Amino acid sequence: MVTKHEKKHTCPTDFKTVRRRQATSWVVGECVKRRLINLGRVYRPRDVMDDMKRKFGVELIYSVAWRGRECAYENLWLGTPEQSYKLLPGYLHMLMEINPGPIVNLEVTDGNKFQYLFIVFAASIQGFSYCQPIISIDATHLKSKYIGVLFTAVCHDANQQIFPLAFGVGDSENDASWTWFLMRVKHVFGVNPALVIVSDRHRRINSAVKEVFPQAFHGICMYHLLNNLKTKFKSKTKELEQHYIQTAKSYNIQDFHMLVYTLCSTVPGVKEYLKSVGLDRWTRSHAPSRWYNIMTTNISESLNAALVKVRELPITAFVNEIRLLCQKWFHERHTKAGCCSSKMSKDVETKLAQRRDHAQSMDVICADQYMFNVLDGDRNYCVDMALWTCTCRKFQLDQLPCDHVLAIIRKTPYEAYDLCSLYYTREFWHETYSGVIQPVPHISSWSVPPHISSFDL
Repeated sequence: MVTKHEKKHTCPTDFKTVRRRQATSWVVGECVKRRLINLGRVYRPRDVMDDMKRKFGVELIYSVAWRGRECAYENLWLGTPEQSYKLLPGYLHMLMEINPGPIVNLEVTDGNKFQYLFIVFAASIQGFSYCQPIISIDATHLKSKYIGVLFTAVCHDANQQIFPLAFGVGDSENDASWTWFLMRVKHVFGVNPALVIVSDRHRRINSAVKEVFPQAFHGICMYHLLNNLKTKFKSKTKELEQHYIQTAKSYNIQDFHMLVYTLCSTVPGVKEYLKSVGLDRWTRSHAPSRWYNIMTTNISESLNAALVKVRELPITAFVNEIRLLCQKWFHERHTKAGCCSSKMSKDVETKLAQRRDHAQSMDVICADQYMFNVLDGDRNYCVDMALWTCTCRKFQLDQLPCDHVLAIIRKTPYEAYDLCSLYYTREFWHETYSGVIQPVPHISSWSVPPHISSFDL
């Protein structure tokens, strides 16, 4: 029987150093923090373990690797999550000092606890005037210690890339937070009579849009609706997806009726479900507003993907990474647009070239200087060049010459560029990014008034 334990190690001193060399989490953090500077990649604890073994011959257990990564984050990105919240008011003050004109709202509870944050850069306010009035909204969960939700509002630029409008942070995705976010978007950007808002079918988004933007057309992302259909009608998902996408993307009513008949015949019960959603909210053929061929929230999803890693950071570091991303996009795209020699953006020039190729095989019959028949295979389309309409409806919905209009242009003095919306032009593309987002200096260079620096958040 053991009655006494002498706490004395008898193993040789080289046992741990050779067979299982150790490192504290602080040391691990110092060794790997350079790998965290590029937040475009996901750096997992397993990656920490692999790097430490390859570079230093140290085998780590998972918990030490995880703590080491967190130590590196704290050293690189302004301390612990608690410290980061205390630094936030000072950071926002410096952001507004260096970048005149941004809209920043920080709201706290009666006990000075963080509640909401809303940020719009002045460059985004200036650039939105040159973008199509179609706003995609979405929310995604943050992954730092205190979690929360990121709200985003984005649109397309002339080159069909993401243009960031507004960012918000709240406690959760509920009625109050969505209403709060959209009210501030409305206050900053106003209400365009032609405004279209695109989102998923989240019921809290629906109620907030109805309350804040009652006059705007609210479209549903067709891919989110497709996922809902797949969940509800599981037996024929392959046929459902094929027929649904064709139906949603059809431009004219005649094609829609033919395609929706096939869809409903293939998947019984889907007709009533889609009618309950509202045909005008997910189909091109019934939409009362110009969608400019934007029927999804893909740009919102792409922005979320660009921020996937930084969502793990403490709040102040997270906001700084948003600013860095926007700063980078504005500079790179302004430079790219300035180097563009064509009249339209590069994406639109490519699209027009593809349509011109298809138009080569079409026959054109003239009625007068404005009215034309265009024979496209076994189909006959009527084009009114005075009203900018074609019976295919691409011309008027996309505000871009369709194949049939380009077939007419081959035989008439009309100019294709004169029939494109200004939102597609190189000038609008360049002006969209004419604003500049300036960098915020290191905390050691901040000059913050005492009433802000002493604010205990």
